[in-house]
Amino acid sequence: MVWDEWEKTKVDVAGERQVAMRLNQVTSGPGGGQADLVVHQDDLGEVGHEAFLLHGQLQKQADIAGAGADGSGSGSTMQAAASLKTAGLSLGGELETTVSVWTSQVKTVLQACAHISNHLDYSKKAHAADDEAIAASLRNRDGSAVSVSRIDAYLK
Repeated sequence: MVWDEWEKTKVDVAGERQVAMRLNQVTSGPGGGQADLVVHQDDLGEVGHEAFLLHGQLQKQADIAGAGADGSGSGSTMQAAASLKTAGLSLGGELETTVSVWTSQVKTVLQACAHISNHLDYSKKAHAADDEAIAASLRNRDGSAVSVSRIDAYLK
């Protein structure tokens, strides 16, 4: 992109009306008001499973504190930090701090992955049980299932 095009693009963007926030809404006309959040049980299970896989992979591959551990349990990065400190270099302390911060952040991400995995697995099971209970309780006198349109009439 040449400089003139870049300047024109900046002017065009700056000239557009800026919107701070825009909310999506369901229109109230024909066809409106019918949108609902729909989550399929399989989707919950797949996302939960991916979070579980990510947790396992991250736990194995992101451990720089324990990588190349010696007999005392110090990883190669911490061993290097100790050697640098012994040599009187301030880089050793900085490297220790880096490993400490990295380890803390990895643990936070691991906890988030575990929480997502556990929550979605629980949600999948809980919603399946709820669906079964609701389906069993919403029956016509003859035992047939109540139609969605009839249920919708009660909500208006």
